[in-house]
Amino acid sequence: MTRLAVLADIHGNLPALEAVLADMQRFAVHQALVAGDTVNWGPFSRETLEIVTQRRWAVVRGNNEFYALDFDTVRAPAHWSRFTLPPMLREQLGEDGLWLLACQPDTLSLRFPDAPPLRIVHGIPGDPWRAIFPQTAETVIAAWLDSVTESTVVCAHSHIALERHVGRWQLFNPGSVGVPLDGERSASYMIIEGAEDGWQLLAHRRINYDMQPIFAAFARMEYAERGGNIARLAIEEFRSARLQVYPYLRWKQTHSPHAPDSPALLDEFMNVDDTRPYLPPEYRDVTSQLYRA
Repeated sequence: MTRLAVLADIHGNLPALEAVLADMQRFAVHQALVAGDTVNWGPFSRETLEIVTQRRWAVVRGNNEFYALDFDTVRAPAHWSRFTLPPMLREQLGEDGLWLLACQPDTLSLRFPDAPPLRIVHGIPGDPWRAIFPQTAETVIAAWLDSVTESTVVCAHSHIALERHVGRWQLFNPGSVGVPLDGERSASYMIIEGAEDGWQLLAHRRINYDMQPIFAAFARMEYAERGGNIARLAIEEFRSARLQVYPYLRWKQTHSPHAPDSPALLDEFMNVDDTRPYLPPEYRDVTSQLYRA
């Protein structure tokens, strides 16, 4: 039987990826899959990209690869001009790293001699910016997957692990290796096993690791100082394993839409008693428990 490690949303978190690599050894996997967002947010984007590339893992682009490739080009939306993190990401990657991302596919269809075909996307087919959540209606998912002929789909982007059956499709989301958003500060990935009658989840793994090298690297590269409030909140997402940037932007739009992103404004947000109203509904009650349906 074919055995695969399924990873996603590494986000430049080298210590987390190294912990997953060590844990994978016990499962004797034939290949590893990465459902996008190998880079960005974390301080080791070049290193994580090199590991994925050198090991010849099956990998697709996520939305964060597009930040690297499209920023400051005619393809970038106008509001991207205010973003502070893509320039630092491009510095990390260098020209060689950008060429590697340029040649990654946006989706893959994999075929094995002893298991059904398997489709890999980041968000949904044709759109790396949308995610399938536990709460997403089956009718919506079926419409998104209508053109997918493979019966098994690996997806990501939400940073929330799930195994779900919808219509004729089986969905696997391994959660996030680098930046979980379910409150548990540990690297998340899956082992799946395939046979002629389909794929099954062999294990959903949560691996603890030392996070101090991440924060030390952020300090060395002056990430917070160069990236402003968004960079500070990105660091806080590593610390808390919860969404921080999105609720800040929603809160700012509601209360201070024209204020500059100053340290004082961020302090005001961090002192808000309850940020739940500014979270997307899908993240208000999320836990680290694997969702299965």
